[in-house]
Amino acid sequence: MAPKTALEVLEQKNQQAKVGGGHDKIEKQHASGKLTARERIERLLDQGTFIEMDRLKAHRCTDFGMEKQKILGDGVVTGYGLIHGRQTFVYAQDFTVFGGSLSLSHAEKICKVMDTAMKVGAPVIGLCDSGGARIQEGVMSLAGYADIFLRNVMASGVIPQITAIMGPSAGGAVYSPALTDWIFMVEQTSYMFITGPDVIKAVTREVVTKEALGGAMAHNATSGVAHFAAPDDQTCLERIRELMSFLPLNNMDDPPRQATDDDPQRRDEALRDVVPLDPNKPYDIRDIIHSNVDNNYFFEVHAHYAQNIVVGFARLEGLPVGIIANQPAVMAGCLDIAASIKGARFVRFCDAFNIPLIIYEDVPGFLPGTHQEHGGIIKHGAKLIYAFCEATVPRITIITRKAYGGAYCVMSSRHIRGDMVIGYPTAEIAVMGADGAVNIISRNEIQKAADPDQERKRLVAEYREKFANPYKAAELGYIDDVIDPADTRSRIIQALRMLKTKRDINPAKKHGNIPL
Repeated sequence: MAPKTALEVLEQKNQQAKVGGGHDKIEKQHASGKLTARERIERLLDQGTFIEMDRLKAHRCTDFGMEKQKILGDGVVTGYGLIHGRQTFVYAQDFTVFGGSLSLSHAEKICKVMDTAMKVGAPVIGLCDSGGARIQEGVMSLAGYADIFLRNVMASGVIPQITAIMGPSAGGAVYSPALTDWIFMVEQTSYMFITGPDVIKAVTREVVTKEALGGAMAHNATSGVAHFAAPDDQTCLERIRELMSFLPLNNMDDPPRQATDDDPQRRDEALRDVVPLDPNKPYDIRDIIHSNVDNNYFFEVHAHYAQNIVVGFARLEGLPVGIIANQPAVMAGCLDIAASIKGARFVRFCDAFNIPLIIYEDVPGFLPGTHQEHGGIIKHGAKLIYAFCEATVPRITIITRKAYGGAYCVMSSRHIRGDMVIGYPTAEIAVMGADGAVNIISRNEIQKAADPDQERKRLVAEYREKFANPYKAAELGYIDDVIDPADTRSRIIQALRMLKTKRDINPAKKHGNIPL
């Protein structure tokens, strides 16, 4: 047989890298309902734009017979390409190669992509499908994880970091995703946990399935670790592309503006009837959000977790904005531990990446109870305060109904550097609700009345007329205007235009000490 030419050798190496662990394992991957690493990248990036890096790299382990089991690429496909025509870096773990386990070489490939992304100022997307550390390498694989963790932290707030869990992720492997900005999970085929069901059963005798312990909905709805759940790989990748359409490439970049034909002066008189006259009656805050934003489109984030607060992205005049809103339809919109953490993290992300914030406020206060107090509601509520106080991006608050007590202060009030605060005529800005206030300040008067119930009703009505409205706050300059709800969209857009050149700074310091 004639010796192979240099180009023939190259082609052979390329083919070996493309098939990863082999056709049999690729078929097994498909049979389990999952795409391969390369198929995922092809669907994630704009067609034909992927440029692979380190495709010929292999592990250096010589123990346990591993020197005879070298597969080019070493279980992870890395490189760069375009999403919506913008530069993006990506790595995708290949479960067909050693179960996607992480070796030192595997980690070096991921680190190189992250280092390059930091240098050029572009996002990193990780598609995780791994059995964990490669046991044959011992501490070398652990060192690889630590190298990645460091880069996650250094990149935080500099470039967007997105992780999709598209298979197993256990042990130390879960901490890199947790250090990134957004986590997607695929239902039924992905899971995350520190210790698996077998170890838990051995140590605590608790019996639990992988899905119940660390499946997509467990982390989307219960733990709050993940932000999105998708029914399959394809949908997951499409949603990542959608999220990317709202995000800047880095912290020095502006969010990507899109052309829109939605009239900035569009009015919606139906908004006059969204907030009920009865202050105790719920409504869905998303009805107001959808009405205000371009083409009525709102991309909700963390939709299954802490549903008493709503966060997500939308556009106004084509400009991406972050939206954070109390949800009266769930727990009356009270702030609790989970909502405070969810809101604070979202505010900090938007502030880090120059995305203006629109806040819809209807909050009766912080949720009372021993569970909340003992769980640290003081500390966790302070995270939301800290996030808003620290934020320097444009912030516009719309008070639709209740703004009571400390929660009024927290939700980007003027007092914590909110730029524009607007009230609906239905806004109630007070220390507490009228019923509670009257029970405290007029208790003796009610008890002495000939008809206590009638006297209580009279005093409640009197208190509501004096205090449970937006006009006292407007007199004091705490809110900038009271508006017709039909004009909400145009007033927000006008404020965003005015705040376009806003500059605000925080005191020089190494970093603050957020109450963790």
